[in-house]
Amino acid sequence: MTSDSPFFLTKVECPLCRTINEFETVRMGAYVEKGRDTDFCPSGITWRYPKYQAYNPLVFFIACCSNCYYSRELTASFKDWKNDHTYRTYHLKTIKEKHLDQLARADSFVKKIGEAIDISHYPHESAILKLHLAIFDEQLTEHHSKLDIGRFYLRIGWVFRGLEQGGNPQQSILQGLMLDLDTKYRMLKNAMQEIQDQLNRFSEHLSSHFDTDDITAELKSQIYPYRDRFDEIVTSVREALGQVQGGFGKIDDLLGEYKSVALGGHGSGAGLTFCQYPSFTDFLLNLKSEWDWAVTNEHEALRKAVEH
Repeated sequence: MTSDSPFFLTKVECPLCRTINEFETVRMGAYVEKGRDTDFCPSGITWRYPKYQAYNPLVFFIACCSNCYYSRELTASFKDWKNDHTYRTYHLKTIKEKHLDQLARADSFVKKIGEAIDISHYPHESAILKLHLAIFDEQLTEHHSKLDIGRFYLRIGWVFRGLEQGGNPQQSILQGLMLDLDTKYRMLKNAMQEIQDQLNRFSEHLSSHFDTDDITAELKSQIYPYRDRFDEIVTSVREALGQVQGGFGKIDDLLGEYKSVALGGHGSGAGLTFCQYPSFTDFLLNLKSEWDWAVTNEHEALRKAVEH
């Protein structure tokens, strides 16, 4: 990732299918929180990188294998699972058999969830789906952690809350991207202004250079012809910069038009469908008919969290 990213990549080999995955890990200080709700849900999240403003950090909470969809919380212990004797000895075999058995079924809900994950188009929905997969994989072992399952359900509730409060997530993502575009364009214009300022300073320095009284008249007569040649070139550069400024004016107009179209209220109904389903809720209701651990809203998620 570039320095303009709030993430760094973490490579982890999937314990089940041995696929090498690269997971995005949120950097320390990539965002700040204004506060917490009574159930400790972060509120007022502000990213240092505006184009990610629409993303709930929980989008990156769970690591989901791109091949078999095995999912676990992206922790240091998961990254180092090969050295976790307890996990490899008492849990991995059972999890692998049951997970891959479910994945191989024609009506596999694991595959249905995994194939629906699309962070670029459905960031919050994908976070909820990855948490569902983590719950499924956690409950495969005989002595699974009810605390972890409860924590995952709690976080599903938090993401649902963000979905309800955040409006159209695609529009929010576009607003963040637009703000980032504005920032980069402003930097470009400032750089051009600095070039013009430096050209003016250079021109003034040239005048001072040729007008100095510290050299003889004879030497001045030799170097003065160069003054005219410098002036001619500086004038042509200044004219070229003037043409560039005209180009900036065109970019200003085009950006204004683009923002009007992209952000000017064209979100009516857009982004409400999910995959081939009329809505994300319809997808979850269908999933719940196949797997009763699924939840379809914040209330159900929080109730499950309390149960566990």
